[in-house]
Amino acid sequence: MTAPIRGLLFDKDGTLLDYDASWPPINRDAAMLAAGGDAALAARCLIAAGADPTSGRAAADSLLAAGNTRELAACWRQAGSRRTVAALTAELDALFQAAVTCMVPVCDLAPLFARLKRRGLALGIASSDSAAAVSATARHFGFAAMLDFAAGYDSGHGVKPGPGMALAFCAATGLHPREIAVIGDNSHDMAMGRAAGAGLLVAVLTGTGTPDTLASISDMRLASIADLESALPTS
Repeated sequence: MTAPIRGLLFDKDGTLLDYDASWPPINRDAAMLAAGGDAALAARCLIAAGADPTSGRAAADSLLAAGNTRELAACWRQAGSRRTVAALTAELDALFQAAVTCMVPVCDLAPLFARLKRRGLALGIASSDSAAAVSATARHFGFAAMLDFAAGYDSGHGVKPGPGMALAFCAATGLHPREIAVIGDNSHDMAMGRAAGAGLLVAVLTGTGTPDTLASISDMRLASIADLESALPTS
């Protein structure tokens, strides 16, 4: 018998935040930072990380769609950035955290989290962004007090697609992995949940993933988390 779902672990970008409405201009700014203002190098950086150099839009499961800042900095160093990986990682993390106020949520997040909380569900975020950016996002959109867990790539639980953040959510909430649903927009999210033994893998289409890239690796596909309440099993 399938265990009831008692906890929800959300990805951030592309899941809580609309990727196309939020990230393409930030991606372009990040590449220009890495390139030291050299437009040609910035374009090469975007291409190396899987994004269109004109629009900044990232391809499904590319580095800019699913990777963490340290991985991105290493890629851009190899592409020609003169900054060290450590320095560029710190600069990109600062840029991404400051961009929180420019982000577009997929729905009104605070009321959604409040309703999910009233259902008795444990709530968490596991992101490939920094822990500081995760916290800033939760504060800015008004749902920080409803979280039982929040982690970024630098929180010490490992990085996606490994299971560490999902298992840390379980440890923090006292739930068995089979009692949690992992909600995300790309293969790294689904792989994290599967590696942790999550009971339900929910893919949303507000990020860089597509029905084709997500169909075989998720248990459920939704247009957005706005559909989550009605889609979740009630027992």
